[in-house]
Amino acid sequence: MELRRKRAYDNASDDDGFRVLIDRLWPRGVSKERAAIDLWAKDIAPTAELRREWHATPDAFEAHAKSYRAQLSGESADALRDLVDELRGRPVVTLVYALHDTEHNHAVVLEEVLRPLVR
Repeated sequence: MELRRKRAYDNASDDDGFRVLIDRLWPRGVSKERAAIDLWAKDIAPTAELRREWHATPDAFEAHAKSYRAQLSGESADALRDLVDELRGRPVVTLVYALHDTEHNHAVVLEEVLRPLVR
């Protein structure tokens, strides 16, 4: 399986494969038609508390990533397992998120966590 990441504000394309929105909130100003989301996995997103911390201290990416990994192995473990089951057998999956920073966000962490689980 090929895992990709893409911002919700970028145009969807046919080669995105199965598009999964991984944010708890719907991206502001993006219509459902434009987003072309196949699955909205709200429960896999960082908690509201973690999201607030992430926005308050954006330079602390490694600390936030560690907290999100802990969430994925703890309170969100069932949601992670459900997502893995949904993704199995799909040739291309695109994780869709709204944040502006393309290198320091929860999609990067989730992709790292998912990669060995969806082989």
